[in-house]
Amino acid sequence: MSPSSILRRHRVAALLGAALIISPVVVSFAESNAGLSTVAATTQTPAAGTTAPNGSFAPVIAVTKPAVVTITSIMKAQPQAGDDGSPLGGNVPFDQFFQQFFGDQGMPMPRTPPQQQGRRAEALGSGFIVGADGTIVTNNHVIDGASSIKVTLDDGTELPAKLVGHDAKHDLAVLKIKADKPLPTVKWGDSSKLMTGDQVLAIGNPFGIGTTVTAGIVSARGRDLHSGPFDDFIQIDAPINHGNSGGPLVDVNGNVIGINTAIYSPNGGSVGVGFAIPSDQAQKVVAKLMKGGDIEYGYLGVQIQPVTPDVAGAIGLDHPGGALVSQVTDGSPAAKAGIETGDVITGFGGQEIKDPKDLSRAVADVSPGAKETVNIWRKGKAIQISADVGRNAEDQKMASNGNEGRSPPAEQGLRVPSLGLGLTDLTPDIRDQLNLAGNQHGAVVERVNPDKAASAAGIQPGDVIVGVDQTPVRTAKQANQAIAEAAKSAKKSVLLLVDRGDAQIFVAVPFAAG
Repeated sequence: MSPSSILRRHRVAALLGAALIISPVVVSFAESNAGLSTVAATTQTPAAGTTAPNGSFAPVIAVTKPAVVTITSIMKAQPQAGDDGSPLGGNVPFDQFFQQFFGDQGMPMPRTPPQQQGRRAEALGSGFIVGADGTIVTNNHVIDGASSIKVTLDDGTELPAKLVGHDAKHDLAVLKIKADKPLPTVKWGDSSKLMTGDQVLAIGNPFGIGTTVTAGIVSARGRDLHSGPFDDFIQIDAPINHGNSGGPLVDVNGNVIGINTAIYSPNGGSVGVGFAIPSDQAQKVVAKLMKGGDIEYGYLGVQIQPVTPDVAGAIGLDHPGGALVSQVTDGSPAAKAGIETGDVITGFGGQEIKDPKDLSRAVADVSPGAKETVNIWRKGKAIQISADVGRNAEDQKMASNGNEGRSPPAEQGLRVPSLGLGLTDLTPDIRDQLNLAGNQHGAVVERVNPDKAASAAGIQPGDVIVGVDQTPVRTAKQANQAIAEAAKSAKKSVLLLVDRGDAQIFVAVPFAAG
């Protein structure tokens, strides 16, 4: 695909400074889809006299702009695909960020062939001073991979910076510079009081042209870009571009209520859809990073999914909510605590869990080694258990499969007419075709009627049903009998536990739609 055709595609752009610059060509990166959700908030009342009578933001800018800095991250440029003048390949600095936060597809751009070896690359971004001693906050992706960092103050002074601490999951970093005098600072604001429609100002250095201020409003709260467990972005329409990354989003009182981090862009530039990390989230992380090093996250060891109305009806919950456990990692803190597949986690550490994202955040925020209470809905009853939280999942390894077992005699071609399924037993041949372990049991979905309930619910040929209404099944006959029993009850749907590829998920199939 040519660069020009790629540029025509829609993409989400992370703001890696003005860009990655390999003198003299600017290289920018982008892309992925963004999932969206909303949360409620309360209003924020502007302080009297903050703006001039004519509505100018000049008084706010006069106070905040001196504390905004430009950050130059310097790294040695590695040989890349495209050094001969062809489109730039994927192994570029910060590429790992895009894979983690926005998927593995980037926006390749042409690059000038190198004239000499040992050239260097510079990534330009923004930041803001929160301590008169030279403590600066920015995005992690602005300084990621840097061999050295330089900070340019608002008055043009250039100073070397030391990386104090950084965290990729929150995309935040703390730097420190030494100046011969106290530096101007900005104060943290309360992002929880923001409402859609509140006025905001974005300050930064877009494209390296110099400190720039843009104004807009809060367009939405709680945006989820699927970049990690902490997604809770403020969406704004104040124009931000490459280079604004790490700069402050301030309210009409001049307080920092967000950190500008990403844009949605169909053309590589601002179209009025930007995203900022809320200050309430950022301030807590920054306080930890100021102590130096990285942040350790809690780990429970479960795969979870939302509780839909159909799932709630199948397990006897009076309303959808919580996080449904579809799989428990062997040897994990969850397994040791007694959490089971099919449990719905409704509370953790005293916090109500409304959805899987709530649980991910709650667990990640807990320090490894802490003991927390877990509220669970299990087979029609509410119970409490205690779990010792482990270290984050990236440091964990999945346990290997157990000893291989023998399969029972196969019962071929059983049909489940009420759901529109054709089931068969797992045979050695089918195990090989589906790349399953020898000790895997369950009922293989052989056929799905496209006009019936199972198809509408997302059941696919090749799925392996290993549980029906939270009861394990080993054969097609057992699955058929369990579904038939569920159909005789007053339940509106049946809950199927399905193995699909490397994942295990619950699927609620309503009887009425069959």
